[in-house]
Amino acid sequence: MSDSAEKKSKKKKEERPKSIDQAALEMLEIAAEEGIGTVFSRVDEMKACPIGAAGSCCQLCAMGPCRLVGKGAEEKTGICGATHGTIGSRFIVRAVAAGVAAHSDHGRDIARTLLALSKGEVQGYEIKDPEKLNRVAEMLGVETEGREIMEIAGDVARKALDNFNGVVEDGLSYVARAPEKRQELWRKLGLVPRGVDREVVESMHRTHVGVDQDVEHLLDQALRTSLSDGWGGAMLATDLSDVLFGTPKPLVSEANLGVLKEDEVNILVHGHEPTLSEMIVAAAQKPEMIEYAKSKGAKGINLAGICCTANEVLMRHGISPAGNFLHQELAIITGSVDAMIVDVQCVLQALSPLAQKYHTKLITTSPKAKIPGAVHVEFDEQRAMEIAEEIVRMGVDNYENRGEVRIPSQKGDLVAGFSHEYINYMLGGRYRASFRPLNDNIINGRIQGAVAIVGCNNPRVTQDAGIVYLTRELIKRDVLVVQTGCAAHASGKHGLLMPEMMEEAGDGLREVCEAVGMPPVLHLGSCVDNSRILTVLSQVVEEGGLGEDISDLPVAAICPEYYCEKALAIGTYAAASGVYVVFGVRNPVEDCKEVVEMMSNGWEEKVGGQLLFEPDYEKVLEMVTGRIQEKRVALGIHEEKERVLMDMAARREL
Repeated sequence: MSDSAEKKSKKKKEERPKSIDQAALEMLEIAAEEGIGTVFSRVDEMKACPIGAAGSCCQLCAMGPCRLVGKGAEEKTGICGATHGTIGSRFIVRAVAAGVAAHSDHGRDIARTLLALSKGEVQGYEIKDPEKLNRVAEMLGVETEGREIMEIAGDVARKALDNFNGVVEDGLSYVARAPEKRQELWRKLGLVPRGVDREVVESMHRTHVGVDQDVEHLLDQALRTSLSDGWGGAMLATDLSDVLFGTPKPLVSEANLGVLKEDEVNILVHGHEPTLSEMIVAAAQKPEMIEYAKSKGAKGINLAGICCTANEVLMRHGISPAGNFLHQELAIITGSVDAMIVDVQCVLQALSPLAQKYHTKLITTSPKAKIPGAVHVEFDEQRAMEIAEEIVRMGVDNYENRGEVRIPSQKGDLVAGFSHEYINYMLGGRYRASFRPLNDNIINGRIQGAVAIVGCNNPRVTQDAGIVYLTRELIKRDVLVVQTGCAAHASGKHGLLMPEMMEEAGDGLREVCEAVGMPPVLHLGSCVDNSRILTVLSQVVEEGGLGEDISDLPVAAICPEYYCEKALAIGTYAAASGVYVVFGVRNPVEDCKEVVEMMSNGWEEKVGGQLLFEPDYEKVLEMVTGRIQEKRVALGIHEEKERVLMDMAARREL
């Protein structure tokens, strides 16, 4: 490449739009005018290290860091002799272990809350879905006949906690929810997790210097550890949250910064754990608290969310999300956020100095996470409502300290709340609930397949661009799309979660959506709720006609804008479950050819799934639609069949 061409290429990269969201662009313009740094500006100032970004750097011990670069880099080793393959596979294992620890700790806390409720030790909680409690009890082998609800709840919580501690026979309880063929494969390969904590600890042990040094063996541990989340910690988190807070059903809401209100107290919940946010919702809706807000000059209290806490309260209460991961600073810059309440995960440390420039009160609540400069009000389930009221009151008291308010007008209508139970009901009704209509319409080709678009935002790529582009293009091609996490927020902001989107869908998908009365893009919840997708896939297999395993299905998963270890854990457990998975942004182990080969072709051969990386969204679209067609051919359902209206004689013949 010539110097001039290289300069043009660099300039083109620098001119990449920060976002396709006009609300975000409006706030970024204000930030630039006022000289305020955000994650969007810092990413330009902080160039990624090309050596570390491609997996060629190891810093696990004090002999290094070792950089495997330069002439003959592929043959180089670290000081201990570690190859590119060893370094890359250790990175994947550690990233997966960290992601599993984060999501599964969420599940553990929900289980502990349920246990404390069964003992009468907590304040404000109740069993919102006793029917689901009984179903979960059955899956965990807990007796329900003739027993009090709190007795059942206590035993369910203890069984759940046993899955973390490793006190379970034959591996995690929920492995039994996978298709039989998948279970047999995992057992044959030794991939059934023995307990969430045990797999995370063993991952850290194996990746210590001088322990496991075989690429395939290391990556097998990544698969097993990831499964302890997808079919363990995260799945338990979803089920027990439904038990405590209610199983979601479709509801209407709005999304984006435009949901903030100039004349009301704006309180944002941000993070991932619903134990606190559920209490904040209840406290903010108390008549006496609303009257208190009015006494301060506000018309009321407006609760909104950021990230996955937003998804939790959206799915169950219709509370509007103010945005996804990259919106957290922009919300504060509006000048309208009186309190931002955070717990764990995806919370930027930059919020603290930013909040101090405005009037926002940043409140940390988890015993696991403090931020310098923030107010810490530690949450305790035993005083849950009391603490929630205290926090809401702090936000109300701060309302009168507002300065200039600049709230963008943009917001999108959305429909959320599609639990796997509701999808089952939606397809067949109360008395004939079944995935049969979905299977039949995949078989007859009206629906070509399904794709999950999940995950984060990353400021190194244009915010929401990949998520929105891929969603629109897939439904045009008669592919049903399901979403969770920040990807679902993106679609909500841009109006993609409405039934009206069926007008943009292909003829076949639109026909099914019109008949069933569902949008072609379904919001299934927060990031831990990717476990709902696993449950749906298992039920589709069980329904019959589309193979015997998840790996037989014409499905794929995409994480276009990932940024964190949790995403890698999710992608790995999806691949381990037999799903074709494509990530955007960049491949963190690109230089580790042996690892790249193992995670693609090696995993395909071993578990039927793959974990691939491709930053070009058009190529991603081509890859996943190609995969869907390959699976349709393998199932023998790729040829279009003529639709025949059957008369009575033909029916008798059948």
